[in-house]
Amino acid sequence: MTLALVHGRARAGVTAPAVKVEVHLAGGVPRMSIVGLPEAAVREAKDRVRAAILCAQFEFPARVITVNLAPADLPKDGGRFDLPIAIGILAASGQIPRDALDGYEFLGELGLTGELRLVDGVLPAALAAAQAGRKLIVPPGNGAEAALARDVEAYTARTLLEVCAALNGSKPLPRALAPASQRARGPDMEDVRGQAHARRALEVAAAGNHHLLLIGPPGCGKTLLASRLPSLLPEASEDEALQAAAIASVSGRGLDPARWRERPYRSPHHTASAVALVGGGAQPRPGEISLAHHGVLFLDELPEWDRRALEVLREPLESGVVTISRAARQNEFPARFQLVAAMNPCPCGWAGDPSGRCRCGEDSIRRYRAKISGPLMDRIDLHVEVPRLPPADLRPDTAPGESSAIVRARVEQAREVQQRRAGKPNAQLSQAEMAVSCRLSDSDQLLLERAIEALQLSARSMHRILRVARTIADLGESEFILSPHLTEALGYRRLDRGLARLAA
Repeated sequence: MTLALVHGRARAGVTAPAVKVEVHLAGGVPRMSIVGLPEAAVREAKDRVRAAILCAQFEFPARVITVNLAPADLPKDGGRFDLPIAIGILAASGQIPRDALDGYEFLGELGLTGELRLVDGVLPAALAAAQAGRKLIVPPGNGAEAALARDVEAYTARTLLEVCAALNGSKPLPRALAPASQRARGPDMEDVRGQAHARRALEVAAAGNHHLLLIGPPGCGKTLLASRLPSLLPEASEDEALQAAAIASVSGRGLDPARWRERPYRSPHHTASAVALVGGGAQPRPGEISLAHHGVLFLDELPEWDRRALEVLREPLESGVVTISRAARQNEFPARFQLVAAMNPCPCGWAGDPSGRCRCGEDSIRRYRAKISGPLMDRIDLHVEVPRLPPADLRPDTAPGESSAIVRARVEQAREVQQRRAGKPNAQLSQAEMAVSCRLSDSDQLLLERAIEALQLSARSMHRILRVARTIADLGESEFILSPHLTEALGYRRLDRGLARLAA
């Protein structure tokens, strides 16, 4: 029999659809063809595979070799199919046993010497292989990543010859092992001097998974505060860590298994394009919002961003997913991130500073803030002013504030309350769930309605204020939202109050 079947995996978004690599040998003038919608890198595999087989001291069949990558309508790209194609040729020509292939899946690019080189998107493939009940053989550089998948039996091989020796039963392959997670000390809240109001807002944002906007003059500590938010968040769960790691795996930027369960923190430059932010390309890749899945996305200098790039954030902020559509197919990437943005209060950056150095007129300030659309601002829960501190408050010997560990303990306690009540953070509560969890007294309801009318806020903003009040109540271990909780939540609409004054 001159037909062999080898199992591999393609890459489609954050999934790894199964691909059957069928190899058929026939008589005729020797040639090799690859069919099944292969892209250039896959078509070039025939030259890499031929050299690798010969260097491994096997015979390359002088036959008509047809390689079919099924399903035929699924695009195949990259060098991930080199190893299964080589194994298929050797099995079809009888140089390795065909019956040993059924329980395995293969991923890896081949060098001309038969060396196996790492590929991207291995974690989704490992998860899929575990569900299919098959073992997985990958290059050494992908071993730690593959081992992150639960229940997968993954092995590493340095060369094509080692893979063939294992399939012949002469030498077993080493098991892929995940490295121990090491949570090094990152940015800590102890490094923040003063800014009690902003620190409190950061704690509220962490406790309820709320989006946050920091407004203040240059050098007041906005970036410093934003970089401390990941240290306040609870450690990612197993499922959250797998989802975030799978996105990093298919991004082409690499995955560090040693940072397992660390929540991602992404801070792209304000010149980034809309495609870089949400994802895309000819072969769709995840963007910054997906790379920040279950973590933090920090956008500094918010008014300096291209407005079209910012507007694409509106739907993912609500839905938690982004869909990249192309003529032939669609790819969906998860994007449940926590947005933290920072901006100056005016073009020069010093509006409201006690020094009085700002010379921007009201029209200039209005145009500057209008660069951020109302619908996007509606979706940001907390608008917090970060003032410039006097030099005396910044002395090195100033007593540090609470550490991230202390604040995180309160955040985790509040999150546990939210999980027991609704199974999700307060920022994700639906209107039906809010009707149960965010009830107000008659007097507080009247206070809220008057504030909404005075600030000319939308219904979406009102709901977000209620969710923030619910989080503040959870931090205060209160079963109900009380007047102080609602008042504090209203106080976090700093930019809305400023715009109301400008419009008056």
